[in-house]
Amino acid sequence: MPDAPPTAADSAAKQLAERTEDLQRVSAEYANYRRRVDRDRVLIGELAQDRLVIGLLPVMDGFDRASEHGDLTGALKATADQLTAVLDRVGVQVFGEIGDPFDPGLHEAVLHSESPDVSVPTCTHVMRRGYRRGDRVLRSAMVGVADPAAPSAAAIDEPTNAAPVERTEPATDNQ
Repeated sequence: MPDAPPTAADSAAKQLAERTEDLQRVSAEYANYRRRVDRDRVLIGELAQDRLVIGLLPVMDGFDRASEHGDLTGALKATADQLTAVLDRVGVQVFGEIGDPFDPGLHEAVLHSESPDVSVPTCTHVMRRGYRRGDRVLRSAMVGVADPAAPSAAAIDEPTNAAPVERTEPATDNQ
């Protein structure tokens, strides 16, 4: 049987299918656009909060220094506690304590020493605390690091279980 010539109904059905596909594609593009805009809006908000927190870190450093010297009392202590509570609410975490293992991703080493008391590189001094929010480091902690003490050079040069070797010169026959 030969193909019948296209009718007006066939042509209308074909146009309807094309328009339906176009509408589905535009709807999918719009949904993707909305998801991207929502994701970007959240990211921009987080970055703005991070910038604000970074701007407040010198204030926190001042409170830390006042606390170390015993000057953080009264209204100043109340203000420091309120600021700390606000930073806690937005997810800011403090790190960099004496005894922490040294991590170059979190710590900035400004002092170096060796110590027989440690088995891995360890933070022994904290000059400035570090801060992070979620998995993002806002500021590295400034620390002094102690590496495990290396064995002395004399101990490396001496054999440990070997007896001393005597060397003798071969006898010569000169008569």
